[in-house]
Amino acid sequence: MRTINFTVLPPPKVLRRDLECFRIASYTGSEALEVKVCPNGLPGIVFQLSTDDSAAIDRITTCSAQVSNIPKLFLHGQGSEPSVMHFRNKPYTTIQVVFKSHALYTLFGMDASSLDQGFLIPDQFGAKELEKHLIATRTNSERITMLGEFLITKLEQSDKRDELIEQALGFIRLHISTVKVKDLLSEFHISERQFQKRFARVVGMPPQLYIRVKRVNEALRMMNTGKYERFSDIAYALDYYDQSHFIRDIKAFSWVTPKSITNKVSEFHNDEAGSSYL
Repeated sequence: MRTINFTVLPPPKVLRRDLECFRIASYTGSEALEVKVCPNGLPGIVFQLSTDDSAAIDRITTCSAQVSNIPKLFLHGQGSEPSVMHFRNKPYTTIQVVFKSHALYTLFGMDASSLDQGFLIPDQFGAKELEKHLIATRTNSERITMLGEFLITKLEQSDKRDELIEQALGFIRLHISTVKVKDLLSEFHISERQFQKRFARVVGMPPQLYIRVKRVNEALRMMNTGKYERFSDIAYALDYYDQSHFIRDIKAFSWVTPKSITNKVSEFHNDEAGSSYL
């Protein structure tokens, strides 16, 4: 996005198994923004602050709910609905700690399905002091160091890790164009009932829905490369039944059609943390 400047940074080595990246977004204007965010199956932590030390986000809207009084620091679920983040008319900075899909379970010992579209305030995930320090600190590099140290401590305190589900997530990533749940059951020699239960606990949504979300994210990434002249080529590459099915899925997770994303929306942005637009 031209009006929002993004910087993506890798996590420290000790956290690379559980974190995708840190993403800093800075806005220097004075116009209220509505940033549409496509779900990506990735939970995380958000710290958000305007230049006057107030919260930057006024409210968050999804298809099913609207939430206001957004805390400056919060832990959010993986989400499966597109959302709109309504920012106040002030310059701001946000720092996103983008988790891998399994990390709510691994870092916090949490049943990820309990959070889904919701979020936790600092008191609820042991981050009250962290929030105070983040607000008092004035450089983003120091803030990222603090967030990293907080998560390293969580990792050291946790004994939760579901190796099979993490391997399944890797399999989905490698075979996103064709993978189906039956392929996962065959690959990892597990009953469907057990797999569904464990996947929902670790990832927070059923595997069928997760695959849909990740396939749409891959489609958006491919669209953003500019290498494909026709949407039908992307639909074919990702094994959609037909172009109509492809268009329906894009619209379900972004609120707009592929044509609108390329021709009409303002400032579409795609990176390791996902896709968003104005």
